[in-house]
Amino acid sequence: MTTHSIEHHPDLAEMRSRFERVTSTPAAQAVEALALITGLYLAASPWIAGFSGLGPLAVNNLIAGLAYCLCMSGLGSAYERTHAMAWTAVVIGAWTIVAPWLIAGDVSTTRSVVSNVIAGGVALLLALSMAGMAGRNRTA
Repeated sequence: MTTHSIEHHPDLAEMRSRFERVTSTPAAQAVEALALITGLYLAASPWIAGFSGLGPLAVNNLIAGLAYCLCMSGLGSAYERTHAMAWTAVVIGAWTIVAPWLIAGDVSTTRSVVSNVIAGGVALLLALSMAGMAGRNRTA
């Protein structure tokens, strides 16, 4: 039984070329830059917004922010994983929105809720935008 990887796909060079065209646009570069800033804010938000006393939520935001940065910063480097990484970033953005209620519960503060909802919403929109660019590339 022979297994075939995408490396041997006859259209791989064309797919990579189209993806490079999409990710080299100013819009894609702006989305990636904004996503990195959003991820860094999310990671530092417990200390910026002043809710670092909510231990589990602060740890969650630190990990989610760093994971989001890794997902969104690697989008231009590997065509084969781009689509999955963008959708992983979408999940991280959605998780960030609901995390204050699921992790901190009744002890979540207004600052933690507002910070997470705004950062999560921005992260979600940026990830959806990048997933759309990657998806549009696959059908182009």
